[in-house]
Amino acid sequence: MSETKKAAVVIDLNDPQYYFNREFSWLEFNGRVLHEAIDPRTPLLERVKFVAIFSSNLDEFFMVRVASLQRQVEAQVATLTPDGRTPQQQLDQISQRLHPMVAQLQELLETELLPQLAAEGVHVLKYAQLNQAQRHYMKQYFEDRIFPILTPLAVDPSHPFPVMSNLSLNLAIVLKDPETGEAGFARVKVPDSLPRLVPLPPEVHPHSKRPVVWAGVSLEQVIADNLDALFPGMIIQERHLFRVTRDADLAVQEEEAEDLAEAIAQELSRRRFGGSVVRFQFAPTMSELVKQTLMKGMGIDPNDLYVTQGWLGMRDLMSFMSLPLPHLKDKPWTPVVPKRLQHLSEAMTVGEDTGEDIFYVIRKGDLLMHHPYESFTASVEHFIAHAAQDLDVQAIKLTLYRTSSDSPIIKSLISAAQNGKQVVALVEIKARFDEASNINWARALEEAGVHVVYGVMGLKTHTKVLLVVRQEGDDIRRYVHIGTGNYNAKTARIYTDLGLLSCREELGADLTDLFNYLTGFSKQKSFRKLLVAPVTLRDRMVSLIRREIEHCKDGKPGRIIAKMNALIDPGIIKTLYEASQAGVEIDLIIRGMCCLLPGIPGVSENIRIISIVGRYLEHSRIFYFHNNGQEEVFIGSADWMERNLDRRVEAVTPVEDPACAKELKEILDTLLQDNRQAWDLQSDGSYIQRRRGQDEPEYSAQNLLMDRYSKFS
Repeated sequence: MSETKKAAVVIDLNDPQYYFNREFSWLEFNGRVLHEAIDPRTPLLERVKFVAIFSSNLDEFFMVRVASLQRQVEAQVATLTPDGRTPQQQLDQISQRLHPMVAQLQELLETELLPQLAAEGVHVLKYAQLNQAQRHYMKQYFEDRIFPILTPLAVDPSHPFPVMSNLSLNLAIVLKDPETGEAGFARVKVPDSLPRLVPLPPEVHPHSKRPVVWAGVSLEQVIADNLDALFPGMIIQERHLFRVTRDADLAVQEEEAEDLAEAIAQELSRRRFGGSVVRFQFAPTMSELVKQTLMKGMGIDPNDLYVTQGWLGMRDLMSFMSLPLPHLKDKPWTPVVPKRLQHLSEAMTVGEDTGEDIFYVIRKGDLLMHHPYESFTASVEHFIAHAAQDLDVQAIKLTLYRTSSDSPIIKSLISAAQNGKQVVALVEIKARFDEASNINWARALEEAGVHVVYGVMGLKTHTKVLLVVRQEGDDIRRYVHIGTGNYNAKTARIYTDLGLLSCREELGADLTDLFNYLTGFSKQKSFRKLLVAPVTLRDRMVSLIRREIEHCKDGKPGRIIAKMNALIDPGIIKTLYEASQAGVEIDLIIRGMCCLLPGIPGVSENIRIISIVGRYLEHSRIFYFHNNGQEEVFIGSADWMERNLDRRVEAVTPVEDPACAKELKEILDTLLQDNRQAWDLQSDGSYIQRRRGQDEPEYSAQNLLMDRYSKFS
């Protein structure tokens, strides 16, 4: 082709071929999770953990994403996704991709993981394998612990079809009356109030060449083999295990709800019992009669059938992580106290008063924390707890999206309120699958005198920010914490997240304005330093990308590195394509969904994308812009998704302290060099896991970061 003709080619960046489907991208992500279970380099119990994570992820995918697509089909939505697909096309292709993936998972568990566990003294037995003594124990266990809880439900003209709760395990039973010859149908729910795995006591452990660490059977097998106690005098002809997944998305009209918390509490009941069935899992041995009976009773579409060989609800396998087998797990990691806080921690341990506190440390310079490498307890929790007791602290305000059930932060907020401080907690009770927990915390906080608010109408408050107002002499000083992760000590041990502690005046003023926006009737349209969604974040991110484009047009280098959980927003993707076309070098670290396709000639050949799936969930968000040598780096709560940019309250902060900014750049560089758990996204939407060269050392970014921070301890 001549140069003239080449120049005449116009690339339409809205063309669907340049966008990957978000649902298919999510399936690719969960496939990477599954690979960690398949990979023999992963310790055995960690492989089982990834099986549980894969299964739990898939449950949520059906409850939310598949359910949404099904509602769109029912509503005859004809709108195409950016990649040009209808809702029905997406459902069809999801099914095609998932069936072999689930079959692979089942085969992995049955033929590889369970036998390897048995070789290590962990015996997950089938009921048919039990000897007489073991059967006697299980029968007694059934009679003592299980039988009193069970409720068999018959299905006949006088007994309506029972409601099956979301994610419930059930037994469908076909019976015959020996006197009349009449057939009957019943359902028994496997109670979720009991452990899924029933252990055998040591005195009846199976014989093994190695010491038995654990042995037992699944709860459903114990029930299935003792059904005669539930149906005395009847002949049990068939028994089949099945599992139901329902649409779990809440539908609350905030404008019409006089009490939002009460409205959501009512919707939670609908989630458990009332949502339509979006997946029906059952064993291949289920008879056609039983299958059709269940499908008719629950209104199940044939496309929602998932024949599952072996275990149903594999997320319960996570309980094996509690076994005392350290050689089958990742090497333990104890988060280190951030270097600048170590002297405070040591002084507190021995009861020494140094005359300094965490406020003093922050006044000396911004403090960046990197969890779980650095301790959440010794930094964020300590900061809040100290503020709750400090006599000079006047007010504490923070946002709570998700928190742990035994949260020390909640206790600190209650203590602060009891100490007479002004305490405001914005509790996001619309945080999916944490609604019930958050409602309970909100009520407990209110009872203690904390001012609890639920945020802005129509928006989820996803930002992770904390403001402490302190009287210092004749002045008021504001201290802030702005993070990428929730105020949750449990997830802070398994998610990688970042947090900034600062007393910069402009950040304090911005957070004051942001809390007024969240709690009052503020129409704040601008902020000094913060990038806030849905007000300024989208426009500022686009302008930062375009600034790199302008540098390239002026013959200067352009460089962007961004790390986040997901990249879906079509507007941001198009702008990144334009940046690539202008010559901006772009590296993206996207853990999960990514709808941008890198490496397409003329469109995205200057964009490289990796995903890292390892022992920690990569949750932190970092945005780096070269800016012709005047580098700018940001952290915050927002991914590049439409919901984060337009439908949630988010906060992203510049990190202006040179040492903190340098540390963030080093973190990004470390992640980009990973050759152990990094996957390179291809231009067709598939991923290829990186492999080290023959003479190249293995380079696991997460392991390297643990080594780095351990040197500070």
